Amino acid sequence: MPRLPGVSQQEAVRVFQKLGYRVVRESGHLIMSNRERRLVIPRHDPINAITMGAICSEHQPRNPPWFSAASSPQG
Repeated sequence: MPRLPGVSQQEAVRVFQKLGYRVVRESGHLIMSNRERRLVIPRHDPINAITMGAICSEHQPRNPPWFSAASSPQG
């Protein structure tokens, strides 16, 4: 099975900044926040594709608030 390409840490930070996150703290990992959610971005270069997928799922949870409202019966 071929390896999935990674994402550079700078590119990941740039994308999340465009989505409204800002860097709150830096040490071994970057902590980014948008006042609702907190993301932890490792200082690996490149960031593994599976790790990046987990970070993205923290940004966009599997059950967004509108999902439960859309699936509830109306009446």
